[in-house]
Amino acid sequence: MKCDYCHHWTKIRAGKINMNYIMKRIFRHIVPVICTGMTIVGLQSCKDNEVYDKEQYKNVFALISESDNVARKFHSLGEESVGYIAASMGGTNATEKEVTIKLVEDRSLIDQFNRTNYDTDVSKYVKPMPADKYDMETYQFKIPAGEISGRLPIRIRPDGLSPDSAYFIPLRIDTYSSYEANHQKSYVLYRIKTKNEYAISDGTTIYNMRAKYRQQGSASELEMPGTKIMHPLTKNSVRIMAGNEAYASNVASFNRAAIVLTIGADNKVMISSYKNVVVTQIDGDKDFPNTFRIEDDGFKTYKTFLLRYNYVSGTTVVEMKEELRLEFTEEDEVN
Repeated sequence: MKCDYCHHWTKIRAGKINMNYIMKRIFRHIVPVICTGMTIVGLQSCKDNEVYDKEQYKNVFALISESDNVARKFHSLGEESVGYIAASMGGTNATEKEVTIKLVEDRSLIDQFNRTNYDTDVSKYVKPMPADKYDMETYQFKIPAGEISGRLPIRIRPDGLSPDSAYFIPLRIDTYSSYEANHQKSYVLYRIKTKNEYAISDGTTIYNMRAKYRQQGSASELEMPGTKIMHPLTKNSVRIMAGNEAYASNVASFNRAAIVLTIGADNKVMISSYKNVVVTQIDGDKDFPNTFRIEDDGFKTYKTFLLRYNYVSGTTVVEMKEELRLEFTEEDEVN
């Protein structure tokens, strides 16, 4: 069965009907339908704009964190320092009322984080920050009227924290006095990371290595270029892997073959075992005198360790002469 317009088109081609007749039919029946559709779309667009405008002008505050609701902060070993939980107010218009926000600690947030990220791998689980390592004088703070932010101080004492564990202070909004809280940003996991003058604890402090090694009893001394990842332990000590032992970010590897460098006030370095490796410091080598120093060649600045020690790898004694060098700037020291 042919449609009405196909039938008329056939007549037009045959010269049996003129084009004016068809155009009248189109404007009478089709154009009103198109206009009605455009009206509906226009009305919906107006509604969408209205919702957008309302959302744009609404004052909503959120606790500041990264995408996973974790706020990562570095704290120097050997001292007490202050970190902050911060909140930020959104919205186009300035607020006319202050917001009083009260937080509460909620350890279930750590359980949720561990399940989501590590499932049954308990070895990777985040731990709650030990109670004796931090103080919060109050859990309440304000965003003043007309302002866009407020913050709550936390006093942190990081000495004694394991470099191989992550520690959280889990906080969520308990109550607030006005406006609206962003549900997705209504809690924060404050993660404490440690640092000292020589390294930071996230595994990104990588020294370039220029080394010479020899198996005891061998006449040949071999060159060994490479890198060393360094972790802070205390205000003046760090951990590295001994010699050319393979690095792996797990406790078993560190216990097996890591050594500790303790830097004195005179920049002399004492080398000792982290856990199980047998290591002997060798003093008296003028080229590798077991020291730390800052070097400036006029263009770049470096942190440099010159180390001389022997250690046992399996049943073999390895003699090490090791230079570790890290380029840095003043900006790198601010975390």
